[in-house]
Amino acid sequence: MTPQTHFAENGGVNIAYQVFGDGPGDMVFIHGMFSNLDILWEEPRVARFLLALGRLARVILIDRRGTGLSDRVTPPTFEVHMEDIRAVMDAAGSSQACLVGYSEGACICALFAATFPERTRSLITIGGYARWARSEDFPYGTEREVIEQWFETVEQEWGEALSVEYTSPTLADDKQYRHWLAKFYRSSANKSDALELFRTALDMDLRAVLPAISTPTLVLQSSRDLTTPLESGRDFARRIPGAELVEIDSDDHSPWASCSEAILHEIERFLGQASGTRKIDRVLATVLFTDIVDSTKLAAEMGDLKWSDLLEHHHKKIRHELEIFRGHEVKTTGDGFHATFDGPARAIQCAGAIRDSIRQLGLNLRIGIHTGECEIRGESLEGVAIHMAARVASKAAGGDVVVSRTVKDLVAGSGIEFEDFGSYVLKGIPEEHQLFRVIYFLH
Repeated sequence: MTPQTHFAENGGVNIAYQVFGDGPGDMVFIHGMFSNLDILWEEPRVARFLLALGRLARVILIDRRGTGLSDRVTPPTFEVHMEDIRAVMDAAGSSQACLVGYSEGACICALFAATFPERTRSLITIGGYARWARSEDFPYGTEREVIEQWFETVEQEWGEALSVEYTSPTLADDKQYRHWLAKFYRSSANKSDALELFRTALDMDLRAVLPAISTPTLVLQSSRDLTTPLESGRDFARRIPGAELVEIDSDDHSPWASCSEAILHEIERFLGQASGTRKIDRVLATVLFTDIVDSTKLAAEMGDLKWSDLLEHHHKKIRHELEIFRGHEVKTTGDGFHATFDGPARAIQCAGAIRDSIRQLGLNLRIGIHTGECEIRGESLEGVAIHMAARVASKAAGGDVVVSRTVKDLVAGSGIEFEDFGSYVLKGIPEEHQLFRVIYFLH
């Protein structure tokens, strides 16, 4: 029988989830780009796979925001998906879980593990990738021309058993499976939302994020996968410190097709090994620095008393915006602030609000934002990511919010717009880094 569906509320949006299984510990399973909790159970192969997971753990199965039984809202960013996972875990009474992600779901789970290591016992990915599209510095992805052809196919044939020859080639001639897959897609999203989900995935790049993962990680990769090529899976594993890569002898991307027994065996083995406690010493964080333009000159012109009063108003306004956007104040730097966030889109929104609020005081700010791996030292965060954010801020002009490429890549699909700000060698930071100016903020 299909498990009972529950709903967790996050920011006014209802996220559908199911809980089943009686194995030890919790497991959060995130499907690929599309999902419908009810339709998943109608395919016997999928049902058997999920029930087998339920013998290994208490499984929390989620329909991502915008798909399936969850509220059909504008396709969100991966950052919002992470917040939805936390809301579902809280609603299901799970303080910590093994995150299992399939296909694009692996990207979300990897980002969650890097950002919230205290909520992640371990990480298992199936057919995961750091980047979808091929580029000059990423030869393992899919050619842009092929992706564009795929968009055209979705436009013309949405609602059919699309991509079955790539995701489950061993089932491509099974009429019953094709019929189920077509129904599954139609029940997961409409055509417009499906295209938007694909475009968001196209712009996503996790290469700078994966090294921040500190949780025990198992990367499962089909050796002849046509959706996530073998070299892409190998690259994904190499970027995660200490990750174990297991190559499954299979043609299928879908974990419930011909490779299900091998995948379940590896998951069971890994869960037994990764059950111990670990020290959490690093985390992925978004770091924001602000600085008042010409502060020394302004202080000299105003005098100490007036300048001190103005700074007090400046601090109060920034702290107000940090509270709204759930930023964490690290410290003030005299005429600036250093704060951290658990998501880059919220940091950018906060930066825009801070800039506009401080302008009311007649002050002009430069703001820099970077997302990267930070070392946990007691109650504070340290590391190159902190210095990088400060250097990014130093390049900004008055009124600018400037971000690193990592930040831009992580907010794909958010609606936030950027323009190229140039490449710079930042003091104390190796290599050149491309920076971007924010030109449109979400409100």
